[in-house]
Amino acid sequence: MSSHDRPPTSTVHGTGEHHGRSRLALAVACVCGTILLFVLAAGKLHGTGAVGHAHEHLPTLWGVGILPFVLLLGAIAILPLVPRLAMWWHRNLNKLAVALFLAVLTVGYLYATEGVDAASLAIDHGVVWEFVPFILLLFSLYVIAGGILVTGDLPAHPWTNTAILGVGALIASVVGTTGASMLLIRPLLQTNSERRRVAHTVIFFIFIVSNAGGCLLPVGDPPLFLGYLHGVPFLWTTSLWPEWAMVCAALLALHHVLDEWMWRKERPADLQRDESVRIPIRVEGTINLLWLGLAVTAVAVVNPHRTLLGTDWHPWPFIREGLLVLFSVLSLATTPRGLRTRNRFSYGAILEVAALFGGIFVTMQVPLMVLLAKGGELGIHSPAQFFWITGMLSSVLDNAPTYEVFFQTASTISDPSMAGVVHIDRGVIDPALLRAVSLGAVFMGANTYIGNGPNFMVKSIAEQAGVRMPTFFGYMLWSGAVLIPLFILITIIFMH
Repeated sequence: MSSHDRPPTSTVHGTGEHHGRSRLALAVACVCGTILLFVLAAGKLHGTGAVGHAHEHLPTLWGVGILPFVLLLGAIAILPLVPRLAMWWHRNLNKLAVALFLAVLTVGYLYATEGVDAASLAIDHGVVWEFVPFILLLFSLYVIAGGILVTGDLPAHPWTNTAILGVGALIASVVGTTGASMLLIRPLLQTNSERRRVAHTVIFFIFIVSNAGGCLLPVGDPPLFLGYLHGVPFLWTTSLWPEWAMVCAALLALHHVLDEWMWRKERPADLQRDESVRIPIRVEGTINLLWLGLAVTAVAVVNPHRTLLGTDWHPWPFIREGLLVLFSVLSLATTPRGLRTRNRFSYGAILEVAALFGGIFVTMQVPLMVLLAKGGELGIHSPAQFFWITGMLSSVLDNAPTYEVFFQTASTISDPSMAGVVHIDRGVIDPALLRAVSLGAVFMGANTYIGNGPNFMVKSIAEQAGVRMPTFFGYMLWSGAVLIPLFILITIIFMH
């Protein structure tokens, strides 16, 4: 449901009821957050010290344990469609309350079936070692890119829109899909502000800039960054350029044809107004290009598990995240006053991602435990199987931890004696399987709004600009019609 479809709430009674529900949501969020912190502390005192998924056995009553994750996905998909709840769900505080409540249910299930260590480890891994680095990376790129104001109003011709998407595909691997998305989504929306049919362009923006464009370097997308942390050579991902080129070229061509058709259906008065307003492109806040470059460099070279380049020093845990926060603060301090206001910058989009993904990262620990326990029994051996299973699960789980599970699965079945294996920290991995896992996680993160972090932010920013974006399931109709046939073609050509 878009912002245009929200039901009105004009009565005093409705307003009072709305505020009452918000206070209840705040209370639930505080209580649930306190419980999670208490369980984490209890686990530390009890002796939990391992970091990672320590449980490789099938959890007891795992069908019950995955219910909070299923319910959270259901809330994201269904609540915006329920008229009486849509406005309530629109508030980020209420999203946070639901996400934390379901996270507490997950932790409670683990405490009851596996003990305090398992419950604490789920929080430790899901929040401390996954969610915190994830959200701080997104936050820093969001804040820094939000300080770069690209002004101008080009004619919203199909060639203009396709060119913007093409630029995004080129820079996404260098500045990350989040950085590229935040740099280009607002100029794209401004360029199309006179047009009425814009949602399809935003959807293709998510396909190309927020996902597929980021597969050429580890800093492009979080799954590839995890592979780099596990020992995949930094430049190995550049070998994915044939698939990158094919997918991006096909999507750009398809968008151009569709946008030509949509452009011809625009009202003549809107097109005339669009043609009459032409403002040259101008970039302000260029100091943020420095902070953006430093943030990307920090992500690339600061790894607590490896010595810093050219030294014998192992960076301290979370020093990378500390640097990202520092660069965000410097961006806020050095950006000219008023520029972010002119850029229509707000924290709403990143807060929505934080509220939902905090719950997702905790509730998905049980499904990931099931995959770790049963992954080797799934009977997947070929690149095509790894591509599709990694991709489909990346559509509903976050693509980074899904990549990690199937990366480990692929490494366990790889033959060290075969030619051309990729050497990683804990052995080797078949390059064909690594290719399949990498492409499945990155490309199919575009299948849903929750497959990759930038997807939700782009949707939220577009809705704030007045674009009527499709619902959760409506977006999946687009991705199913456009992306799935393309992925079938990728399988036929490349997944041997």
